[in-house]
Amino acid sequence: MAARGCGGVWCRVLQRGPGGSCSASRPRRAVACNARGGAVPLGQSGLAPWAAVVGLEIHAQITSNSKLFSGSQVQFAAPPNSLVSFFDASLPGTLPVLNRRCVEATVMTGLALNCTINKKSLFDRKHYFYADLPAGYQITQQRVPIAVNGSLSYSLCKDNKMSQMVTKTVRIKQIQLEQDSGKSLHDDARSQTLIDLNRAEGQLRVDANISVHHPGEPYGVRTEVKNINSIRFLAKAVDYEIQRQIKELENGGTVLNETRAFDSKLGCTVPMRDKEGKQDYRFMPEPNLPPLILYDAKSLPANVNHQQVVNIDWIHERLPDLPSVKRAKLVELYGILPEHSFTLVNEDGLMDFFEDVVKQTQMKPKKVIGWILSDLLSHLKQHSLTAKESPISSFLLADLLNLLENGDISSSAAKQVFEELWKGEGKTPLEIVKEKQLELIQDQEELEQICQAVIDEREKEVMAIKGGNEKVINKLIGLVRKATRGRANPLLVKQILEKKLSE
Repeated sequence: MAARGCGGVWCRVLQRGPGGSCSASRPRRAVACNARGGAVPLGQSGLAPWAAVVGLEIHAQITSNSKLFSGSQVQFAAPPNSLVSFFDASLPGTLPVLNRRCVEATVMTGLALNCTINKKSLFDRKHYFYADLPAGYQITQQRVPIAVNGSLSYSLCKDNKMSQMVTKTVRIKQIQLEQDSGKSLHDDARSQTLIDLNRAEGQLRVDANISVHHPGEPYGVRTEVKNINSIRFLAKAVDYEIQRQIKELENGGTVLNETRAFDSKLGCTVPMRDKEGKQDYRFMPEPNLPPLILYDAKSLPANVNHQQVVNIDWIHERLPDLPSVKRAKLVELYGILPEHSFTLVNEDGLMDFFEDVVKQTQMKPKKVIGWILSDLLSHLKQHSLTAKESPISSFLLADLLNLLENGDISSSAAKQVFEELWKGEGKTPLEIVKEKQLELIQDQEELEQICQAVIDEREKEVMAIKGGNEKVINKLIGLVRKATRGRANPLLVKQILEKKLSE
């Protein structure tokens, strides 16, 4: 990982095929991931299918109150240069002070990504000269980073079918802390560039290294697509670049070792600069930072001040459940389908909403999940809301489902109540039921009279049923429900009709 400014992460991932994307973003850290490429079913040359290798460097901020090496505050969208210490401005004589929170967050990320945590890691200076780097070097971890050799498993749908999930794994090369550079602000009107040293603006950034080759042959020449700022653009950039390289090679051309940029408007990559003269960053040990020493329960010295050390085991104990663990627990506890667990975990706040409803209702979880995914989630997506922003609280939905489960209302009436609740007018489900007269008819004699009236009006259907066509009874049930505006229990109506038709 590479932690930036206030702290960050980068990830280097190699991926299969022309499609697919990698998401390994924890707030503000840098992670490095590696994975082999797979066969790409393209090519007109008659040779073996193409294979793609994709390596991602994912940079992300660590959520912290202050920056990685200074006490300056971290605040998104703060006025330019309003949060800059003497060290951030690289004034002579200033020294870096490592942020404990950033170290803990990086260790946590390493544990979550199944990495080996190095108890001793080192800081290095990466030298290059650019306007947004006033010191002329960047503090990073080139030789011995905090975490190495991890893996990230993820699942995706096969043929776009949620019931057919495929699990894939990518390798994590390393996770390192890295100082953030400043931000260049280009003023085209005045033909000038300004620098904001607040650093770290809370934005994901990904550099993708991409090459193609035939299986069994050496890897191809790679290109680097720089500064991609969303997962969606990353997938498009990788797809395009793989196709571009295959087309270039099959037409007899060559792939240049160059840096490219992704034009999101055109949906293609464009050349930025070549890499023929590989830049020498002149890495050297950072003289102002000693080796970073981490401990576990066994190596922790006696009588040590726990506020001055980072304990790997302490962090591991407080690591929250990872998505795979959450999904397994949902399936085990509630008996829901695995594909439904993916939706609950992936949608912001939906898992907590579901569990809150289950706790407050008598309805079985397998039936609750239907309402959560088919009704609530569809409304949320339609209005671009998260579960936390839903106008229907978990308490109100549970109250509605209890009315349905207890036989007070029909399923169609429950849908009507749901729509009224979505309006957010502050009414309870029971108040809506009474106001709209949606409660089920409980009077047996009244239902029998309505059923008899339908039988008397539908001689053709009655004759068909008595002639052996039992399916026609469903039409009579529908007519009774229509006559009662959905307030008749269909099972009870069927029993009454069958009894009367057999007399």
